[in-house]
Parts: sequence; C-alpha cells; structure tokens
Amino acid sequence: MPDRTHIRTACQTDAPSLGRGLAELAEQAAAGTPDSCGATATAVLAEESSGAAADRTTAATHPDLSALVSVQMSAGEGPILAALDTGRPAGADDLLHDDRWPSYRARALDAGVRSTATLPFACDGLTVTVSVYGLRPGPLKKAAQGATELLGDLATESMARDRLYRAALVQVDQLDTALRTRPVVDQACGIVMYVLGCDADQAFELLRRLSQRTNKKLAELAETVVRTRGRGLEKELIAFDRSAAPGPGRPASGPDRDLPG
Repeated sequence: MPDRTHIRTACQTDAPSLGRGLAELAEQAAAGTPDSCGATATAVLAEESSGAAADRTTAATHPDLSALVSVQMSAGEGPILAALDTGRPAGADDLLHDDRWPSYRARALDAGVRSTATLPFACDGLTVTVSVYGLRPGPLKKAAQGATELLGDLATESMARDRLYRAALVQVDQLDTALRTRPVVDQACGIVMYVLGCDADQAFELLRRLSQRTNKKLAELAETVVRTRGRGLEKELIAFDRSAAPGPGRPASGPDRDLPG
C-alpha cells in the first residue's frame, strides 16, 4: 500500500489543475487495481451533482472508457450516477447478467467491459468518482478499495483545495481591479452628476445601465467619460436618463447644461 506521508506531501507540494489531477488519479487507480483494464476519474461540483446535463471534468486511461462516462451522464444511469446519489461505491460483477443500467450496460458490453466499480469521494463541495473496468467478470469493488481508496481521498482533498485557491485568486484579482478602477468611476460619476443634476447613486446606476446597453465594461465607459470630460456624450446621457424610470427624489430628467470648459 502506498505510504500516506509520501502521497500527502506530493499532493501538497504540487497542487494540480483539476484535469491533470484527474488524469493522474485515473492512471494510479488503474495501476493499483490489477484486475482492471483501465479507469476513469470524474469531478462534479456539489450544485451539479444531481443534474445529468451539468458540466463535468473527466479523465480516462482509454478513449473507450471516456465514452462510458458520457453515456452515463446523457442517459442519467450507471454506476457513477448511483455512487453520486448514494455516496457509496457502486458497480457490477458481471454486466452480462446485470440489467440495472440498460444504456450503460449495452455500451460497456459493446466495448468488451464485463465488470465495473465506482468509488465516490467528496471534499469542500467537490465530488470525485473513480471508476475501474474489467474485461472479465469478477468483483472489482473490493479490488478497487485499499490503495485506490486512499489515493482517491487524498487526491480529492488536494483538488478541492486547489479549486478553492484558484477561486480565491480570481476574487483577489476582481477586488484589485475594482480598487484600481474606482477613482475613474468616481470621476465619471461626478461628470454625470453635473450634466444631469442627479446625486452620486443615481449617476452610478446610470453609468452601470449604460455600460450594459452598450456592452462596455463599466471601467471602460468611465474612462471614456473622464477622458472626454463627457463631451459628445451629453445628449446620449440625457436621452438615456430620460428613458429611465425616475427614482425617489430625482427629477424625470436632469438639467441640460453645458460642461465646464
């Protein structure tokens, strides 16, 4: 059985991307299950686990096995879905005599697969399934446990941690962008306030809606307003303001005044 300390150190020092981590896990599962002909690993986010049409990330040791994952997701049946639904291992010792999953069974037998076993693992909103496949009938579930179960637990923990880390980086980047663009947005709001005679909240809301209508980012629109000091946009701002429903304490349209020179 693999040394737990060694595996944990590897997972911590080389936090893999989800796709690469699944590929490595599938290869290790196949190698750790002597009676198998290959393996697949699939990652599902918690909010997607009940939807057969949801996006998933899958890795397989052989293209035919990837197709076995696809048929389960499209048909809404199979050991992967059963493992996701119950949180427990699922499989079949001999698909030739097991008719629980007709679509999956037909595709598996067509590929020469007679036995299958799927182990589910969950951590921080991420669920990973590891499936092994055999060309001969036999109990793969017990063979897949042990080393594969240990690897699945540790790999899922690592991939979940990596996903949270990447999400945190995106949030930090968004916050940094917001902080850097806030001054120019404030300046643009000041110009709109002068043109329309509205308050700061109304000016910001107008810019936000105008950015949506023109399909421009708010920061880009604000930079244009500041760079031109609003010149050339007066009529558009006023017309757009008049088309909007008046809010509390605000006139239906602001004064049509010239910008300061």
